[in-house]
Amino acid sequence: MQRSSMLKKAASGAFDIIVIGGGASGLGTAVDAASRGYRTLLLEQNDFAKGTSSRSTKLVHGGVRYLQQGNISLVREALHERGLLYVNAPHLVTDLAFVVPRYKWWEGPFYGIGLKLYDLLAGKLNLAKSRSMSPKETVERIPNLEQEGLDGGTEYHDGQFDDARMCVTLARTVVDHGGVVLNHAKVVGLLRDASDHIAGVEFQDEETGQQHSASAKVVINATGVFANSICKMDDAATSSVVEPSRGVHLVLDHSFLQGDTAIMVPHTDDGRVLFVIPWHERCLVGTTDEAAPDPVLEPRATEEEVEFILRNAARYLARDPQRDDVLSVFAGLRPLVKHEGQATKRISREHEVLVSRSGLVTVVGGKWTTYRRMAEDVMDHAIDVGGLERKPCETESLHLHGWLSREDPAMPTEDWRRFYGADVDELDAACDGMDGGHDLLHEHLPYARGVVKHAATHEMARTVEDVLARRTRSLLLDAAAASECASDVACLLAETLGRDGDWAAEQAEAFRALASGYQLSGR
Repeated sequence: MQRSSMLKKAASGAFDIIVIGGGASGLGTAVDAASRGYRTLLLEQNDFAKGTSSRSTKLVHGGVRYLQQGNISLVREALHERGLLYVNAPHLVTDLAFVVPRYKWWEGPFYGIGLKLYDLLAGKLNLAKSRSMSPKETVERIPNLEQEGLDGGTEYHDGQFDDARMCVTLARTVVDHGGVVLNHAKVVGLLRDASDHIAGVEFQDEETGQQHSASAKVVINATGVFANSICKMDDAATSSVVEPSRGVHLVLDHSFLQGDTAIMVPHTDDGRVLFVIPWHERCLVGTTDEAAPDPVLEPRATEEEVEFILRNAARYLARDPQRDDVLSVFAGLRPLVKHEGQATKRISREHEVLVSRSGLVTVVGGKWTTYRRMAEDVMDHAIDVGGLERKPCETESLHLHGWLSREDPAMPTEDWRRFYGADVDELDAACDGMDGGHDLLHEHLPYARGVVKHAATHEMARTVEDVLARRTRSLLLDAAAASECASDVACLLAETLGRDGDWAAEQAEAFRALASGYQLSGR
């Protein structure tokens, strides 16, 4: 997957489908389109998963909170999609046990019945049955759980994944099916035919500044929180269609959780669910839900949000996390469907597909777990808008790039290597092919130096940020450590991409500036 060849194809081809946006909804739509046999191009203004799609709670789940809200249809759909992802991407999606601690007697039947319904809605694709546990069993599963007043717990199961690695996998799946994907390519205009129907896009190669055009029978706006800007490119008078909401997560050392069981905190200060989750040998805690009307590529957590998470997590952990314990803090913006006057935490996570008078197809809302179903819905609309030959959706049983059976002895067992699946041999070859390729990027990070070469040659990584934020998750696992290895990564990347020393120095400096925003001041 070489960017130079992708750029050449993008700038010279005529397509059936052009997708704008390289996050979950955009890449999912491109996979659907390409696997049906349509000529497909996807354009991303920055990098795949740069925005919301790399900043989730890392769960493939039905949504216990939505069950509490009574949104049975969304939960049923999400649980079905969770099961499909577990089958179609075993290298990316794993089973994770959750415990809901009980501190009041009546919470036992309340959560027990609710989670039995969760099991029932999942049907034959359920991961494992929920069950009630005694106080002793609960503490055995979560040794450092707050024990004062503990009445027991309820265990249930959901899926866990790496969101940015999923996006890379989807991009490679598009290419596997003959599609074209291009990052660092910003759409700057929409092309129209004689009937004023949208017939393509103008885009700028962000590396050279050169502009190119590509034609298509239908253009899909899957830009998440930036959907309004593309809609206004189509029609300046159009109303806003998306209402962003900010979610914040903190990353702590794994010792705050111990074991491999997650905690679902059912009661926070504002009535939200809080998760404490083992992830990449760290402890991930989140999230918040605050209105964020001005979408930006790098949203920042407020002091209030950080304190909210620390305060509520401390209620359920015997060891109270402090600011100095935070390895990284990251924020993402949810692309919620706009509903006037409604609090963001009460807006449904269901998606909507909108079609403008000139034929622009826009998808907003949704959640990672249902990305495949969203894409199928988008394509059903796009086929009609573009007058395309109707072909059946293939993604319900489509194995994603790198697929390996869970029982395959070739499936990597090391946490970070597992996400490469069948590509692990490709990764090892990259490490073998350079001096010190198997050495660690940093003593506090799990990744080998050869990952940089692999990311550049096989996964279209173009910047130090692409490598340390998304091809690896270094920035989220330990922002300070990521910052410290930025110069080495920049030099390795420059060597692979044929860049000079000045470029490497600029890249390292830019990444360190970015990483400072993921560290709490005073740490």
